[in-house]
Amino acid sequence: MSLSVALHAQAASDRPLLKDSFRIGSEGGALCQAQSAAGDPAARTMFDRAWTLVCRDAARPVGQIYALRRGSGDQDAALLDRLAASRKAAVECGAPGGVSLPGIGAALMRNCTGEVGAYRILSVARGKTVYVAQGYAAYASALDLGLRSVMAGRTVPGKIDIATVGTAEAGFARLQAATLDPQTVLAEGYRRNASGNYAEAAEFFDSLTDRLARDPDAAKLTPTERANRAHEYLVNRGLQLSNLGLFDQADAAFAQARGIATADAVQLRLRRNFEAMHHINRQDLNGALAILDRPLASEAGAATGDDGAVSLPPEVAAEMSSAASQARALGVRQDTTLAPAERAAIIDAQAQQLRGTILRLSGQPGPARDVLTRALASAVAIRDGRVTSITRLRAQLLGEIALTYEAQGNFGQAEINLNQVLALLGAQYPETVALNGARARLGAFLIRRGRNEDALKIYRGIMASTMENRATLTGMANQLQPYFNLLAQEIPNRPELTADLFAASQMLLRPGAADTLEQLSRELSAGNGEAARLFRQSVSLSRDIERGRIALAQLRQTAEGQQALLPEVAQAQADIDQLAADQATTLAALAAYPQYRAISPQGLTLAEMRATLKPGEGYYKLAQLGDALYALWIDGAGATGYRLAASASDVAGKVAALRETISIEVNGAQTTYALDVPVARELYVDLFGPVEQRLAAVRHLIFEPDGAMLQLPVNLLIAGQTGVDAYEARVAQGGDEFDFRGIDWLGRDHAVSTALSARAFRDARAAAPSSAAQSYIGFGDNAPLAGPVLAASSRGTLSNVAVDDCGWSPLQWNRPIPATELREAAQAIGGQGSELITGAAFTDEAVMARGDLDRFRILHFATHGLVTPPHPGCPARPALLTSFAPDRTSDGLLQFSEIFDLRLNADLVVLSACDTAGAAGVETTRAAGLSGGGGALDGLVRAFIGAGSRAVIASHWPAPEDYHATERLMSGLFAAGADQPVAEALREAQVKLMDDPETSHPFYWSGFAIIGDGARPLIARR
Repeated sequence: MSLSVALHAQAASDRPLLKDSFRIGSEGGALCQAQSAAGDPAARTMFDRAWTLVCRDAARPVGQIYALRRGSGDQDAALLDRLAASRKAAVECGAPGGVSLPGIGAALMRNCTGEVGAYRILSVARGKTVYVAQGYAAYASALDLGLRSVMAGRTVPGKIDIATVGTAEAGFARLQAATLDPQTVLAEGYRRNASGNYAEAAEFFDSLTDRLARDPDAAKLTPTERANRAHEYLVNRGLQLSNLGLFDQADAAFAQARGIATADAVQLRLRRNFEAMHHINRQDLNGALAILDRPLASEAGAATGDDGAVSLPPEVAAEMSSAASQARALGVRQDTTLAPAERAAIIDAQAQQLRGTILRLSGQPGPARDVLTRALASAVAIRDGRVTSITRLRAQLLGEIALTYEAQGNFGQAEINLNQVLALLGAQYPETVALNGARARLGAFLIRRGRNEDALKIYRGIMASTMENRATLTGMANQLQPYFNLLAQEIPNRPELTADLFAASQMLLRPGAADTLEQLSRELSAGNGEAARLFRQSVSLSRDIERGRIALAQLRQTAEGQQALLPEVAQAQADIDQLAADQATTLAALAAYPQYRAISPQGLTLAEMRATLKPGEGYYKLAQLGDALYALWIDGAGATGYRLAASASDVAGKVAALRETISIEVNGAQTTYALDVPVARELYVDLFGPVEQRLAAVRHLIFEPDGAMLQLPVNLLIAGQTGVDAYEARVAQGGDEFDFRGIDWLGRDHAVSTALSARAFRDARAAAPSSAAQSYIGFGDNAPLAGPVLAASSRGTLSNVAVDDCGWSPLQWNRPIPATELREAAQAIGGQGSELITGAAFTDEAVMARGDLDRFRILHFATHGLVTPPHPGCPARPALLTSFAPDRTSDGLLQFSEIFDLRLNADLVVLSACDTAGAAGVETTRAAGLSGGGGALDGLVRAFIGAGSRAVIASHWPAPEDYHATERLMSGLFAAGADQPVAEALREAQVKLMDDPETSHPFYWSGFAIIGDGARPLIARR
């Protein structure tokens, strides 16, 4: 994308072509601008020149450019001191490295970090002048182009790749947190919520909280202002978490907000409305109504107008209940200031909308419509309906009114209202989650009216829009259930609809996965490599496409009946098409990088998936929507899909029953009971009954789990009834209930691979084998904590656990896993160059500091995996436990975001840890009424895949030490012959344990799962 920079010189220049203001780049508007910086401490003499670089999405400077006269005694350290005085923010820089600038030649670059984030200093010496650019690494291309222009003394054409704040990836907001005006970020957070991008909105509000805690300018706020801002950020983040289904984390955010003392009427109303929404999301209508009925606390000190109405702050009023249009996304507010009474009407209309929704859901459509109609009239009355920031509120009100008409049999009026919603959102939020949600509501209405073909067209439009925007259906799962039900019902007679079900199922994203992908996207955005540059470029293009679509939608409205405007419409469409072509080229280049593939939401067509499979393979995919589970089966003969007869709750109950007999903690000790064999058989029938014959015909099962099945390896399900009957008869006669020989486990005759997604499996299959020269490196046997001094050096992670503390207990570090299996695995693998890192040497810092991890084909971690949040309300941040580095800032955890930044070239990573693929957040999600798990799959495993591993082996429960089961399993795995598929090698090792009465319980053999392509060889022939 070609953009422009304007530079303003501070002092007279010895280069006559350099004007006070000139443009760089031949296309586009001025995204960034360099302004003269008179008085800059780095510019000490009349011969020095300085510019401050600002960009339109940043209210503060993002960097500086200098032309400095060097004195005879000036050294490198002196130059850095001058730059630090200008910067006014401490950074730590690495050693300078050589780079080459087009048209300039050799230059020195330093990569730095600090509280401001990733920073960069670039310098070029020319005679007695040194030219320098310093600033945020995210704006590196603007700094480089500005420096080249200053040195050339003329306009230098070039491209600037900067991801703006309104991107499809909210992680970039954190990179800009040090430069963006808080009101701008707040407005953008509201806008992302309005467009339905809840995970991104949550990141914006979270970044504001971080900014408030560390920004020196926050000290200028009064205590009341500071408290109100903190409160607003928290309640907004709580709402976004609730929209994502992360209810326990939302509870914690709202509880924290209630602890902030505020008498501001606006803040009290916000919290009232958002907590009521939270309760509606949890289907707690009585709780929501109680919140709306509760009198607000004292409003002493609230801002009021002459008429006594409440006054919302500008950053709230302009964006309240849906945020501004995209054209206003970067801090531009309403054209005229809203009066206090108007501002109060907006937020109170929202409260009435919630009350009407509760009445409708409670079976009272008439009273509900009365409330909703009054609320809509109040909203539309403000400036004759010309307040663009309440578009989403108006749409929600019209949608709710439509459902009240439908409930009373007035279907014609209901359809009119639903189409009005589409028109409203189509103009302000084209091709967003919000618009697709409205389309889904219309589609469900059409299904209820028996107009299935019309509904299919609507839903296919949703899928096409989502795929075109490379987005997901996060937050829309419940709205899509009618579509999935319709497909499942029609597939027996119309098998071609299986392709629709497969396409739609790939766009669903679990809440935990959505949160993880935001975190990993931020990591990728912050990088300095080519993948990071391309990713930021793709995000910028997404932003430009979104902006262009909004402008086009508004232009088309204006052009109705005006032939003279049709050429402008055509040109606007052509511009969008060109941007889309540029985006496709960028994404094609990105596809070569594992980090991007690990976070990309792109799916496969059914034809592409079938072409990926080999003879003798079957792909089974689960998708959970609400309390329903849908299955897809794909093999060489074709494909089919169906809805499970068992509900998601039923399956979750059976999974819990099985896990409790496999590994459960009783009085602090891991305990195993006799497996509930009938339940394992029932669960097999629930999942595979409709495709049992097709499953029996394949040898390699690729399983993509969802819902509760994320917590259980599928290989322990029982494929035949005969063994069950024989087992029960033997036990009834006094036989050993722990002897499970003779059971027809699914994993006895089927090698099993687990897939993160269809595309992830295809990518794993297509990846070339590792070219690493060394065979194996193992990590484990962490050093236990020796005492309170070491614990105190852990930056709070090991502090005594308080109610609001999300750190882990120090006891976690005092149970190291012995390195025995590492030594035996290294011996079994043999080959060139094996290495073990154990004890005090196994720290997170040591792992991250190694520059040679890409030289090993197999990495093996025998340590604890911490994937369950420490307490309800804490986010799941999966990590591997390591030793501490007492003299450094180690936290004893190798976090998933740190893993993602490693550079691997591995065929396999083995996570022989506790629960690394298991029930992340089971207790907290159960408390929230959910049954999902898979935190390690969403975090640790995805991070290792992104770092460059073709496959990962992870465990569903604590690896057993009894009977040397884990050692035997690993030894059998690594004894695989050359070119033997890894899944087949694992299956053979498991069968040996199945056939030993001491280890026939699934606890001993079933826990490890291969994520990736199990048909790849464990040790490729060279």
